[in-house]
Amino acid sequence: MRLRKRLASIGLNVLAWLLSLVVLIPFVVIVLNSFKSDAEAKVLKLTLPEKFIFENYKIVYEQGHLGGSFFNSLLHSGASSLLLVFVVAFSAFTLSRNHSKLSKFLYFFLILGITLPLNYIPLMEVMKSMGMINSHVGMILLYTAMGIPISLFITYAFVSNIPKELDEAAIMDGCNGIKLFLRIIVPLLTSVLVTVFVLNFLSVWNEFTAPLYMLNTVEMWPMTLAVYNFFGQFSAQWNLVSADIVLTSLPVLIVFLIGQKYIVGGITSGAVKG
Repeated sequence: MRLRKRLASIGLNVLAWLLSLVVLIPFVVIVLNSFKSDAEAKVLKLTLPEKFIFENYKIVYEQGHLGGSFFNSLLHSGASSLLLVFVVAFSAFTLSRNHSKLSKFLYFFLILGITLPLNYIPLMEVMKSMGMINSHVGMILLYTAMGIPISLFITYAFVSNIPKELDEAAIMDGCNGIKLFLRIIVPLLTSVLVTVFVLNFLSVWNEFTAPLYMLNTVEMWPMTLAVYNFFGQFSAQWNLVSADIVLTSLPVLIVFLIGQKYIVGGITSGAVKG
């Protein structure tokens, strides 16, 4: 019986490694190609370059104008994620602790956005009427609004599992509503709020369609549009395209590695009660 369990465990581990290779091999090929010459990179092979050419990254940075695009992506992702964390934490606590019919209606109305598709034509008209087309502020508010449904769903379930006796004890000790939220509730929400921040940061960083519709000038483009534009100019030079992809993926990979330990715990806690 033990032997059978051990063999099953080994089999599952081998299967997991094989599935991981399916994801890792294309990324490794891209990284290796980014250091190759133009002739070597035209053949997409999992081989080391004859000579590591770091000049590819310098060319990509200078000709791809990645400095400005990197700042734009960082601004959109970071600011919208921070704003989303604040809005979602406050609204989840308020809606969870208030059991009126209006609160329940507002909660279900907000999370209904998870299932509804986003139509960019009327959204563009709304953004245009508010003067937020081609604006950093407009993009940050748009990304924040797009992240509210799923983030509120996760955070609301987490807040609902916090015992209300903590609220009563804090109030008896002299806390008002703001102190109760900031000193008692927010520290307990650390894992789920980090999860919300990381997931939204990754989503905004990789967003392609929204900036394509809402941003008209090259100076305001994020990294995704810069890569698209760069690929159009240098589609025949796979070493430069690979270096561009690596530079674009690196920040989001770092954010994911920093916050990954919170993601599973945050999502699992949010899935306990919906």
